Amino acid sequence: MSDAGGGWEESSPERLYVITGGRSGSSAPTTLDLVTLIVAKSGPRPGMQPEQAEIVRLCRAPLSVAEVSAYLSLPVSVVTVLLSDLLAEDRVLARAPVQAAQLPDRALIEAVIDGLRKL
Repeated sequence: MSDAGGGWEESSPERLYVITGGRSGSSAPTTLDLVTLIVAKSGPRPGMQPEQAEIVRLCRAPLSVAEVSAYLSLPVSVVTVLLSDLLAEDRVLARAPVQAAQLPDRALIEAVIDGLRKL
């Protein structure tokens, strides 16, 4: 709970409620998960919500949703709401992480190794 004359406690429910505008989910359907990479399209604009401006600054280089949450010390659910707003405003890009490379067939690898040994 926040004290009467001071600021917000960092993890108080009231602060998180204000940051998200009372929303518990994204306003538009998004497929953000912990490993989704976020990249800012531009810098923060004047008048932006401080947490959103910080996300845009942090995401000059790709960061996962989990990393953004850790850097901001905010719950992932709150960060997801903020990111969905930034996605709707076209301020950031979200992309799935790089897929794991498909390895060649084991039999092919063994045939190549056998062929190299015979040289």
